[in-house]
Amino acid sequence: MANERADSAFRFNGTWREFAPIAFTNLLLILVTLGIYRFWAKARERRYLWSRTDFIGDPLEWTGSGKELFIGFLMALLLFGVPLALIQFMAQGLIARGKVELGGFISLLFTPAVLYVIGVARFRALRYRLSRTLWHGIRGGCDDKGFAYGWSYLWKSVAGGFFLGLMLPWSMIELWNQRWNEMSFGSLGFTAGADHGPLLKRLLFCYGAILVVIGVTAAVISIGASAATIMLQFVPLIIILSAVAIFISYYALFLRQAIGGMSLNRIDFYFTARSLDIAKLLLGDLALLLCTLGLGFVFLNYRHWSFFMRHMEASGEVELATLMQSETEELRQGEGLLDAFDVGAF
Repeated sequence: MANERADSAFRFNGTWREFAPIAFTNLLLILVTLGIYRFWAKARERRYLWSRTDFIGDPLEWTGSGKELFIGFLMALLLFGVPLALIQFMAQGLIARGKVELGGFISLLFTPAVLYVIGVARFRALRYRLSRTLWHGIRGGCDDKGFAYGWSYLWKSVAGGFFLGLMLPWSMIELWNQRWNEMSFGSLGFTAGADHGPLLKRLLFCYGAILVVIGVTAAVISIGASAATIMLQFVPLIIILSAVAIFISYYALFLRQAIGGMSLNRIDFYFTARSLDIAKLLLGDLALLLCTLGLGFVFLNYRHWSFFMRHMEASGEVELATLMQSETEELRQGEGLLDAFDVGAF
């Protein structure tokens, strides 16, 4: 599984054989500690993946710790998890006492509150990961706390559902650009200016594909009773496969557009994975899980990281003489919100 592209700016040198002892040791310790070790397991896993990833011939370094992740998780539960739980408890209590209108109103606040917290989680997770990623001794970071981004994530996520979801491409790209434009690496700031136009065209194409699937299914069913009976048995499978294919097609283009619109000073970034590449990755994940009776999940992070690095590209010039150490705040705890809500930084 090692990356063999000698001319690529990004190069992953790891192998699953090297990673296996880390993965299985982590799994054993997570089981023995009833899940508490998973924070240290994540830090150990990242140290390996980062150390086997080169950018322009020099490896990355992960400096985060399991203790930071654990403390961040506890803080997230205290500051956000407890208030959200109280909102739900209060709403259910009011409904049980017959105050349905007031309880229903409070329940309506729960979804916006969760969206806000997820937005903060995405921002702070990316901020933390950059602050713990070193290259040539230089780290990334951001001074923004992410609380304003949480409000932006809330209303833009809601707006994304307008007009039958046609605002979704705008919403996703705008949030991506906003998040990365606040980030920096060393003394240089990231610039994100992806365009949502191609993504809107892809979404319209996906809608058209859905209509075609529905039309063909209806036409076959109308042929006759026997054909309809056979066809009806496969309708759920057809719908699921079509939905997965449409999602993969849309998300692959989103990654290419979003990453392709990013730069760091004179360095431009690209993502080369196509829909078929992502489909092969997901099918490989499924095959791995089925063949190992689920035990292969310990290799999923490895597979996804190596896939991502194999399809990352960069062009331009790196001026090391002008790349100074970041002056952004050095964080004291990890991405607790990310763990609490199980969302990804990207």
